Amino acid sequence: MKLSSDITQHLAASGIRLTKQREQVLGVLLQKRDHPTAGELFLRVRRHVPSISLATIYNSLEALVDCGLVKQVHVDRAATRFCANLMNHSHFYCNHCGTVSDISVPRDSSWNLPPGFVVTQADVSLRGACPNCSKNSL
Repeated sequence: MKLSSDITQHLAASGIRLTKQREQVLGVLLQKRDHPTAGELFLRVRRHVPSISLATIYNSLEALVDCGLVKQVHVDRAATRFCANLMNHSHFYCNHCGTVSDISVPRDSSWNLPPGFVVTQADVSLRGACPNCSKNSL
């Protein structure tokens, strides 16, 4: 998969070289926005690069997270998941099937913060049942 020149320039500006492995990892993350674990990514990338190792997946993910092209998603004590959606968003975790979905953050949401508090980042996670699971439980 060929990445856009914006992504390539972002990597270069961060001092990170775009290797074939990093390109494949990011490409797979961008193809399907389902927040895979490193193990799941390993299986997907291996279809394109059979010789890739799990250590290379972890190293690629670390570099992509460090330069801000990929976010880590933590759900309780489960394995870390990875997200290539860099837009401002939250995550919805389905308690039944375990899927993690991107949820838009309302622009007009305001927090009732005490005076002097300044929010620079908000990580909001929602939990419940996804549409498929809630439909099946009726």
